[in-house]
Amino acid sequence: MTSPTGTQAVDRAAQLLLEVVHCPGPVTFTELTTVTGLAKSTTSRLLMALERNGLVRRDATGRFRPGEVFISYAWRGGAEADLVSVAQPFLEQLGAQTGETVNLGVVRDRGMVEQIAQVDSRFLIGGTNWVGLSVPLHCAALGKVLLAYGAAELAPGRLEQRTPRTITSRGALMAELALVRDRGYAVTDEELEPGLVAVAAPVHRDGAAVVAALSVSGPATRLTGDRIAEVAARCVAQASALSALLRHPATGDPATGHPATGHPATHDSPPQKDSPPQKEGAA
Repeated sequence: MTSPTGTQAVDRAAQLLLEVVHCPGPVTFTELTTVTGLAKSTTSRLLMALERNGLVRRDATGRFRPGEVFISYAWRGGAEADLVSVAQPFLEQLGAQTGETVNLGVVRDRGMVEQIAQVDSRFLIGGTNWVGLSVPLHCAALGKVLLAYGAAELAPGRLEQRTPRTITSRGALMAELALVRDRGYAVTDEELEPGLVAVAAPVHRDGAAVVAALSVSGPATRLTGDRIAEVAARCVAQASALSALLRHPATGDPATGHPATGHPATHDSPPQKDSPPQKEGAA
């Protein structure tokens, strides 16, 4: 069997790319081979080349989505809906790693943070749907991140006391925000609701601006002291990877040492299904 010419290879790669881009959702390796009629070996080789060059990417299940090149181009408009689409694989990976509820939050008017995307917990306890809900900045992990990095401002007046553990002193809150900046993530321990614990990390774009925050939340019975540090490290890793995709310089995760790559951080992630062979040298 003769090897395809350069033009044939480009045509075939373009055919695969068009299928991924035009599909309304993530597409599997098997679906791509079926619809294009290409051999599995050819499909695998071309997809690897497209992935290396940022034209396609794989999600946590091994399905293919448009890659970083398309995302960065679309994100130039800064639309919130685009942010949700871009962030979804990172939320899914973080949910798979922790088993807890994962949210993406952005600032809203009058001292509030709103959750705009969510991956549900695998547990029955702690399964609240937070999408569309706005909560005060000062007592939410998402809000503390946005405050700490200058993406939001407190509304004038008294800080609402939601629970006995809510920080209501502005001086104490400023000290807490300095700690957030120092360690790279925020924690709320039963400050928004009794029994609810959360951690959150900043999402940057275009250099340094923080545009959102990524959080993991769950009941205090599961997110205990030792586990908070572990979950926070995973949250920082995914937020850093998402930031790299939005073209924030990849400084790496200070908690784990893993670099920010623009792909969901996949350590301890579930095995990918229905995908072509791993690249040579992949862990």
